[in-house]
Amino acid sequence: MNNGFYAMLFRMKHINRWGIMHSLIPDKLSTHSLEVAFIAHALALIGNEMYGKGYDADRIAVKAMYHDVPEIFTGDIPTPVKYYSEETKSAYDRVEEASVEKLLSMLPPELKNEYSGVFTHTEDEHRLIKAADRISAYIKCREEIRYGSNEFIEASERLLAAIKDMRCAEADVFMREFLEAFDKPIDSILSEK
Repeated sequence: MNNGFYAMLFRMKHINRWGIMHSLIPDKLSTHSLEVAFIAHALALIGNEMYGKGYDADRIAVKAMYHDVPEIFTGDIPTPVKYYSEETKSAYDRVEEASVEKLLSMLPPELKNEYSGVFTHTEDEHRLIKAADRISAYIKCREEIRYGSNEFIEASERLLAAIKDMRCAEADVFMREFLEAFDKPIDSILSEK
């Protein structure tokens, strides 16, 4: 049987992010998804270890890895476009749902149920993945600004405000404890104790 699910996932490396902005450093959907998974995993561990939560950190990381998979069909829709109005957001949500259904239809029945769970999130999972997504985008903005692209200044400010507005304790810890290192050269990171 010819099942295209994984072949479609491997196309994530062809999807560019930040399409309407002049980006100095190419950002692919596959790279972003892995970075969000790293951060979501960290947020879940922070929640468990510092706040006594019972998050399934590994499961959250997997769900974060798949969080933008519908963009295989749609490409990266810029946030101002996606959230332009309730009507636009609702239409995009329907397209995302159809994209997930199309992908799931490419799996053998034995795997379809397991994978459908990857695309559904509890409220806590959604909150951590959304925070990780915003942190990843914020890190990208800071990187672009550091290399001289003023194109990302407003997006950076908007994302920082959105992260703070989430009032997500786990995200606040990540930003306080880990963000500064992203602005340092490799030698500085490696020489710190």
